[in-house]
Amino acid sequence: MLARRHFLTFAAALPGLAAKVTERRVKVETAFRSPGPKPNGLQATSDGLWILDQGDNHAYLVSYDTGKVLRDLATDSKAGSGITFDGEALWLASTYSREIIHCDARTGKTIARFPSPGSGVVAWTTSRTSPLAPPPKPNAGAPKGPPPNRQPTGAHGLEWRSGKLWISNPPSQRIYRVDPKSFAMEKELPTAGNRPHGIGWEGDALWCTESNDNAFYKFNIETGAYSEKIQLADTDPLPHGMTIWKGWMWYCDDVGVVCKFRL
Repeated sequence: MLARRHFLTFAAALPGLAAKVTERRVKVETAFRSPGPKPNGLQATSDGLWILDQGDNHAYLVSYDTGKVLRDLATDSKAGSGITFDGEALWLASTYSREIIHCDARTGKTIARFPSPGSGVVAWTTSRTSPLAPPPKPNAGAPKGPPPNRQPTGAHGLEWRSGKLWISNPPSQRIYRVDPKSFAMEKELPTAGNRPHGIGWEGDALWCTESNDNAFYKFNIETGAYSEKIQLADTDPLPHGMTIWKGWMWYCDDVGVVCKFRL
């Protein structure tokens, strides 16, 4: 259980806390098609761009220039939504098994599994969909089981920084910092909206994707406040996974495209 002092770390940072918030628009470029059908997690590295696909549960390492596949790993993730690299191995957010999976970056073989913090049912009942998505098919009959947004899920975005794992979680609407060795939670802060997804570092600031807002928010991790918002146009691909590399923010839409724009 998280110690009380850790719950209080960001006690002053209530949802939506912000000082002066600068909002800006950007010009989004579609970089390439993803090798998998439903890209959901991104992580930039010096070797290339990692993509975790929610459709086939593969982790792909691709080139930044063309999207050429450099490595293709089958993983044990279940509808994975987040991926990061610790310099030696990969960490995956396995959304529907509500786990964080530590796996080999060469083979995809699972090294260890941990329970995803903040798992549960999301607050929203209607989620924003991509402008690139095909129109929904008519219902052929009564659905089996609860709709996808009523099923318990876990973490989405992952980032590695200074030996710690940072995790964004939609059900709890929180970003967590955990010790990857003990998996003890050390910090948490509330997100700006109800559907946080990809996270990425710009210096000491942490950007967090908000898929239902079609936007990104820049957080001060010491105060929990956000100071900047990047608002996408309604016609831009919908953001899911996100990462930052050499002044560019990269993000993916789970309809199969990888995009980027200048920060």
